[in-house]
Amino acid sequence: MTDVAPESDAPADEGNAKPYSVSELAFALKRTLEDAYGFVRLRGEISKVTNHANGHVYLTLKDERAAIDGVVWKGQVRGLSIRPEQGLEVIVTGKITAYPAGSRYQIVIETMEAAGVGALLAQLERLKARLADEGLFAAERKQPLPSTPAVVGVITSPTGAVIRDILHRIRDRWPCRVIVWPVVVQGDAAAGQIAAAIRGFDAMTADGPIPRPDVLIVARGGGSVEDLWAFNDEGLARAVAACTIPLISAVGHETDTTLIDFVSDRRAPTPTAAAEIATPILAELKAFVGDLSARMHRSGGRAVEDRRGRVQAAGRALTRIQDTVELAVQRFGIVAGRLAAGLARNAAAHERDLVRISSRLSPLLLQRPQAVQRQRLDGVAGRLRPGVLRGLERATERLGALTKLYASVDPDRPLQRGFARVTRADGSIVHAGADLASGEPVAIKFGDQVTRQAVIEGAATDASSPKAASRAAPPKPKPASTAQGDLF
Repeated sequence: MTDVAPESDAPADEGNAKPYSVSELAFALKRTLEDAYGFVRLRGEISKVTNHANGHVYLTLKDERAAIDGVVWKGQVRGLSIRPEQGLEVIVTGKITAYPAGSRYQIVIETMEAAGVGALLAQLERLKARLADEGLFAAERKQPLPSTPAVVGVITSPTGAVIRDILHRIRDRWPCRVIVWPVVVQGDAAAGQIAAAIRGFDAMTADGPIPRPDVLIVARGGGSVEDLWAFNDEGLARAVAACTIPLISAVGHETDTTLIDFVSDRRAPTPTAAAEIATPILAELKAFVGDLSARMHRSGGRAVEDRRGRVQAAGRALTRIQDTVELAVQRFGIVAGRLAAGLARNAAAHERDLVRISSRLSPLLLQRPQAVQRQRLDGVAGRLRPGVLRGLERATERLGALTKLYASVDPDRPLQRGFARVTRADGSIVHAGADLASGEPVAIKFGDQVTRQAVIEGAATDASSPKAASRAAPPKPKPASTAQGDLF
């Protein structure tokens, strides 16, 4: 034990020792504990486990007469080989330190392992009960295995005898593709690698570069409880339960049982048995198909014979075709012999009827109705003629009036009397000379239907002014002499 000296450099009085402060004594004790107990291997039972929100785990280790607080920092929790649970007896390693603020000492745990097989099995039973309560072991969750898998995925060690046994057994039984995902099957890293392999196979797609397996086999040879403990990991069990590919667990020998045996879709007692469960025997399938084919042919033959017998029995009850035809031929011959005499009698009867009726037929029977109809038609025509003539006269008068009206409104008629029609370039008629501008082109149509083009020149003048009237008025003709001239 190292001596604790005060941190103050002031000399102590000869009669009294220098007093420590509380902080000085607490931190001095902390350094002393850490120096003296920097590495401690401690065995005890866990109690009062607290998983803090910041990721640290606080617990208490106890035995029959004492208890000590412990803490597992967040960075060390993931590296623990077992999960801290109340009542579990463990062996931990770490260092002793003090908590100055509370005058308590504790152990900072770095590693933790179960203290014996009994503790491991007890922890396993508690985990198994919890997963069973969640329904991970329920039979309705288990998937059926494919009857004829095309691709088999195997998760195991690539160097052991297990993979050779599986490949040899599959090769003898069923021609399929085997994809091996190499992993370690023992140690702290085994559970994580196996879970990652399961998730990797499950994430494959059917059209990817590596085909997706139809069934998975997780295999390992036999060993002790500690050797197989990686297959009791909770994370691995949940990965097996979440896998959508049917999975067969083949861990250890027939007497070995791990947690994934309860979660997997099928348990095999040995890895070789897993290969037999996953694949059928090709020779047996061929024999089975051949047996089915033979049974099908035999059944078909029996069905044909049965139908043939039934047809023959039904045929015996039917009339012979020759007898039926001969009877019909006889009836036809009898009827044909009677046909000529019947036709002659029928023709003679019609001839007698015609002779009897022809004596009463004469042209007057047709001429009399025609004469009556002709008289009626002449009477109707005599009454209709005056009315038709009157209507025709009125229509003729209306047509003459319309013809005169049409001639009076004909726009080309004034042209025959020396007038002309002036139109603009757009075809509109000019009604007044003042509407035309100087330089505007116009078209002039005359009575002979000839149209001449012209251009307006000069300004418009007012015809009402005297000056314009004098210009516009034509010269008056000289009055004719009233004196009678000499004819000679």
